Amino acid sequence: MPIPSKITALVDRVNQELNQLEQLATEGLTLTRVLLARFGENARFIQFFASFSSAMLFVETEKRRLRSIVKNLSITDVTTDEEIQEAGEDLATELGRVLETKMLIGNLKNRLENLQ
Repeated sequence: MPIPSKITALVDRVNQELNQLEQLATEGLTLTRVLLARFGENARFIQFFASFSSAMLFVETEKRRLRSIVKNLSITDVTTDEEIQEAGEDLATELGRVLETKMLIGNLKNRLENLQ
């Protein structure tokens, strides 16, 4: 049984949000590195660097989790409505976590940009 279109759309949305989060975190790391080069002992900048690095790890973990969900749905010859429902709920939860992290990282990045 092919993966339902609603599940595919949710997977695509999570992937899109993860890519945007990765971009924000990469830009934040770049900004933080510049500031740490000038103010290496600044605890706040060190915290920002750790937050952006954690976001990058989060992105990689979520991408693996997403691939696992899709793989589990794909390899099953007969996917029940319950399994599809569970996958949809898992994906919706992941999307929520990704969006929350994206907001936090976006706010941190904006704070850094305002300092320059």
